[in-house]
Amino acid sequence: MDISVIIFIIVGFGSIISGFLLEKGQLSALFLLAPAVIVFGGTFGAVGLTFPGEILKRLPGIIKVAINPKKIDLPGLIAYFKDVSYKTRKNGLLSLEGEISSDPNLDPFIKKGLQLVVDGVDPQAVRSILELELEYTSERHREGASIFEQAGGYSPTLGIIGTVMGLIHILADLSDPATLGPKIASGFIATLYGLSFANLFSLPIATRLKVIDGKEYNEKSLIIEAILYVQEGINPNTIAEKLKGFLSKAEVAKFEGMDGKAEV
Repeated sequence: MDISVIIFIIVGFGSIISGFLLEKGQLSALFLLAPAVIVFGGTFGAVGLTFPGEILKRLPGIIKVAINPKKIDLPGLIAYFKDVSYKTRKNGLLSLEGEISSDPNLDPFIKKGLQLVVDGVDPQAVRSILELELEYTSERHREGASIFEQAGGYSPTLGIIGTVMGLIHILADLSDPATLGPKIASGFIATLYGLSFANLFSLPIATRLKVIDGKEYNEKSLIIEAILYVQEGINPNTIAEKLKGFLSKAEVAKFEGMDGKAEV
């Protein structure tokens, strides 16, 4: 679990509450049931109307991905495929069968690609099959991100609706001017809820999911290229050099450190 997600959510909402208290506000004034029902209930309804049920059913899994993203080690992947290339050049492509069966924790995407190679599938067909799966997976990830993106768009509007409803209620009864200030202040709580929910939770989570998807897309693109290089029988060192294009400078340094240790 990436504890930083929880920490930054607490920091975000905590900053709002702390700032309010520093201005001598009363904490109880921030927690009202009616605005919460309007904003959060209305947002939930709007999101439910926007997306089909089969997408919404994946919401728990989507949240899990945001909180606990898959660990990606691109330098480790390159080192792995470099080793696989050595083995296949020495023992032939059919030796990949043992590679597949010997590691129960092997990434399913890698396992599928290597199995296609063992089965003698044409390289172009291997690329097409793996890229189709990659695009489908990425599309599902983008759908998950769009749920939070849409929620971040709806909640501020519903906050304004809640505030307008509160003001309508206030203006309908002006018999006691002394209570107008507190009533108007409470009416704006709905706007506060809507804006806070959008900017401190929904939109950041949506962006986070897109970043995670981008990293996984890059990882799987590397895997596709690596599998095809292995199938072509390219020299292991050449494979490593070609795949370095997927790495950042820090990751290149990490790989070179791993590679150096392997050679010693």
